Amino acid sequence: MRLIHVSDVAVPLATRVEVADSFLARARGLTFRRSVSEGYALVFAFDRPVRRSLHMLFVPFSIDAVWLVDGEVTRVARLDPWTGIARGRGDTIVELPAGAAEAVEPGDVVRIDGGSAV
Repeated sequence: MRLIHVSDVAVPLATRVEVADSFLARARGLTFRRSVSEGYALVFAFDRPVRRSLHMLFVPFSIDAVWLVDGEVTRVARLDPWTGIARGRGDTIVELPAGAAEAVEPGDVVRIDGGSAV
């Protein structure tokens, strides 16, 4: 599975995508991991778009976070280790290694693999 950023062209953001699809997986997120590798993405999918927050408590490295509504980017933020916190509106949140979402902007489209929006 790949995570694709679509702006003028389709560019892979991640080639290894993990979906946090249970309550425990969502609660755990990246907590207590030492790092994430280049090409990795953690995707949180929810039923409906609302304001959702992320925190970096017990996460010792920076990440890029992308909030989506129906695959369209609503917010992009860089979160600092340990103290980072951010909120955005979305039905999906994607966590990536710091710098991976550098070219992603609100209004862009992000989708998983072959064409369906995240």
